Amino acid sequence: MQRLYDFLRRYPTWVDAFWAAVLLGITGVSLTSVGDGRDHGPLAAAVPIAVVLCLVVALRRRMPEKMLILAVAAGVVQLVLDVQVVPADFAMLVIIYTVAADGARWASRLALTGGLCAATVSQIRWPQENTSGAGIVLIAVFQTVPFALAWVLGDSIRTRRAYLAQLEERAARLEKEREAQSKVAVAAERARIARELHDVVAHNVSVMVVQADGAAYVMDTAPEQARKALETISGTGRQALAEMRRLLGVLRTGEHQEGGEYVPQPDVEQLDDLIEQCRTSGLPVDFKVEGTPRPLPSGVELTAYRIVQEALTNTRKHGGPNAGASVRLVYFDDGLGLLVEDDGKGAPHELYEEGGADGQGHGLIGMRERVGMVGGTLDAGPRPGGGFRISALLPLKAAH
Repeated sequence: MQRLYDFLRRYPTWVDAFWAAVLLGITGVSLTSVGDGRDHGPLAAAVPIAVVLCLVVALRRRMPEKMLILAVAAGVVQLVLDVQVVPADFAMLVIIYTVAADGARWASRLALTGGLCAATVSQIRWPQENTSGAGIVLIAVFQTVPFALAWVLGDSIRTRRAYLAQLEERAARLEKEREAQSKVAVAAERARIARELHDVVAHNVSVMVVQADGAAYVMDTAPEQARKALETISGTGRQALAEMRRLLGVLRTGEHQEGGEYVPQPDVEQLDDLIEQCRTSGLPVDFKVEGTPRPLPSGVELTAYRIVQEALTNTRKHGGPNAGASVRLVYFDDGLGLLVEDDGKGAPHELYEEGGADGQGHGLIGMRERVGMVGGTLDAGPRPGGGFRISALLPLKAAH
């Protein structure tokens, strides 16, 4: 049955031609029958009209508007030549349905008008004998119903097809929007991972470079101090590798917690370890916590940690020898405050914006992106009298 259905859909004109042949055969039998009590009119005129109407059925889907005009012309000729109703007139119902479903709007309106007038014109041209005026009106109304139903059915099919086409177009548009959103999300995640890698690599590599330079300087005069520096380099390298494995593992698997925060993530409780690492590498850091510590949103904690990490990394890069830094962490009722200052010789503000003298990192741009993601504010610039100052306020609830 499915093969038959597919065949019928592939060759609609052949199907229509088959039914046109059937209709023509029925009409031929009706015209040549004897003793049925009906007079169809001149046989020489009835046969061509029947053939034309059957042709309308055969080509209705190929040329609906033209076949409608042909059917109207056949009907007018039938009225003029006094050829009464024949079975082939069923083609008028078929073409009305076809035009209402697939034809142009003007053709649909013409089909509706002609269908509503056909029965009335037929009763006027060939009135029923021995029938009152009221009876003729009732017969005309009864005969008009099939024409109206044919048009309504065709128009409902047109409306349904348009609705389905609209749904398909909407589904295709939504699919494209989802693909675009997915690409945006992928780009955002890549930028996020880039910031994470920058912070990890910039901080830990700078510590390792400082320690390596120190170890090389005291290798001969203070072997024990050089050994401690090498141990710091080893520990820092392992920590950097662990964080990079975590980030690369996220890229490979895409596993993350609800809310988009990857685990494990640094938080403010690990600032002690970060600052101790800086002190070990030779950068004096004064760290104080004000207010009552309490659990914070993971995004705020990660942002706070990365800001302090980036600020201390910039101090090591640009502060020069004998530079020191201070870190203040303040818990407010509705947010978390950060203040990181150093007293080094500093560097031009543009280098901080670019992420360092090589201009290859994120620097303050990355800080501002992180702070903006949690709805906070960031203020950064040179201190009066020398050094650099970074101040941030992170609300506990991100702005929408």
